[in-house]
Amino acid sequence: MLKGIAVSEGIAQGIAFCIDADRNKENCEDSYRKAESKDEESARFQEAMTAFLEETERAARDLEKRGMSEEAGILRSHMEMIKDPSVTSKIKEEIDNGCCAEEAVDKTMKFFADLFEATGDELTMQRAADIRDINSSLCSKLTNNDLMDPAQLPKGAILVIRELTPSMAVKIDPARALGIIAETGGYTSHAAILARALGIPAVLGVKGALTYIENGKTLILDGISGIVLQEPDNDTKKEYNKKAEMFQLQRERLNVFRGKKSVTASGTIKEIFANIGSVEDAESARAADAEGVGLFRTEFLYMDRTKAPDEEEQFEAYCKAAKAFSPDPVVIRTLDVGGDKDIPYLHMDQEENPFMGFRAVRYCLENRELFKTQLRALLRAGAEGCIRIMIPMVTCLAEIRGVKALMAECCEELKAEGKRFDPDIKTGIMVETPAAAATADILAEEVDFFSIGTNDLTGYMMAADRGNAKVAYLYETYQPAVLRMIRDVCKAAGKADIPVGMCGEAAADPALTPCLIAFGLDEFSVSPEKVLATRKKLSLWSSEDAIAVADKVMSLGTAEEVKQYLDSLKKEAE
Repeated sequence: MLKGIAVSEGIAQGIAFCIDADRNKENCEDSYRKAESKDEESARFQEAMTAFLEETERAARDLEKRGMSEEAGILRSHMEMIKDPSVTSKIKEEIDNGCCAEEAVDKTMKFFADLFEATGDELTMQRAADIRDINSSLCSKLTNNDLMDPAQLPKGAILVIRELTPSMAVKIDPARALGIIAETGGYTSHAAILARALGIPAVLGVKGALTYIENGKTLILDGISGIVLQEPDNDTKKEYNKKAEMFQLQRERLNVFRGKKSVTASGTIKEIFANIGSVEDAESARAADAEGVGLFRTEFLYMDRTKAPDEEEQFEAYCKAAKAFSPDPVVIRTLDVGGDKDIPYLHMDQEENPFMGFRAVRYCLENRELFKTQLRALLRAGAEGCIRIMIPMVTCLAEIRGVKALMAECCEELKAEGKRFDPDIKTGIMVETPAAAATADILAEEVDFFSIGTNDLTGYMMAADRGNAKVAYLYETYQPAVLRMIRDVCKAAGKADIPVGMCGEAAADPALTPCLIAFGLDEFSVSPEKVLATRKKLSLWSSEDAIAVADKVMSLGTAEEVKQYLDSLKKEAE
């Protein structure tokens, strides 16, 4: 049995079709040739780029014809990446330095991919796959080496590959490919988004898949739990046939919740928002029936370029997201960047412990003009839609007041310039540090809302790096210390009469739903694909039953005891 990350739900039984990574390299290093003249190499690059843009545009249009306009936006974002002046200028620079076109492309795209990988942020790191995808496509055109064509998969196949890229995903025919297994990738990758849109069960991040899975063997792919089985016996096949039937029935039942209010069994109205990382994601979230955006990460506006985005560029991006959800709210997190996110033009020093270093609001308050550019854009966008500003990594009241002072300056400037803006824009904080959680009652008097970031809060609270396998057992929201902090933050928000949301992974954990209802959480911000499932889960719990569950959970002493108890409730429900 192999285990990975379930990124596209469903059960598939089929024949393994393995594509060895060595036969489909992501770069063209072995194909470097001696450069001709600079003009000739530049012309070769332009010809390859033109072919790439035309091919990608055709694929995007094909997706649109299939009713997948949001997913088409993913491919068009690839087109924008390669046309970005910071990318083309670096490629030209490499050619001027004597590189052939393919080497120039390869070096440049690797540079930007490494930039994304170095952030340490899972969502941002996934975008490195997009860069590698572009690199592979361009280099194949420059070297006349055809890439693997997923459209040629035999019927009934389960594709096993090192990395699933967006360009591969859109070529996969759901009528032929029953499932996808990849050694790398995660839930937030664009390839995963496309797999979900195509309705193909997929498990990514399956380490050693190409080593342990034999071509032509029978596989069962469980896109719900992330399990992959090779050569299952008849009893196991029957078991998964039943599981597949049940999954399909449950999926059909979820559609009943589309267009409905998010309400508990007791009639208490909650809100189901979505986490997004781009304007394109906003459209997908709206299509998934989210009632707003609980977390719009703005780091992507600053990545993959040689200078920070100006006010107008940011204003346009924020307005597009706001209009996609109008009149519902879009919560936009201010720049969350630090020593772990190596953006050269921001001139951030390397730090031994960047996650406790000069990052997020700390960096922004020290770089006032950069921060004011973003705040001005947000204030202006607030006049065009329901924008809310969220400050990350807050640890003390002085940071909130520092941001408010800068916002006041921005308001005065915009007023003097005669520009439209929202002077009463709602401003809140991410509660993701123990300091903010412990002083939530004090901070609540200064802000309009809270949003609990359980990913970082869990790590800081338990002093456990989620990327360190040796302490992974500590990195769990089920830990009593973390649950107590969440409860206390919700209590402080309720006492101050401000809404409290959650934008960490725990918001979509069905096992924790009764506890979060009992604590008084108002807004659940989840990935777009989890909106309907979370709405359904809310509908199953009355306040009385949820409180009873939470009281029992808070009496338990270990994370394992909490998990066992919540799992027992799940089995009873089944």
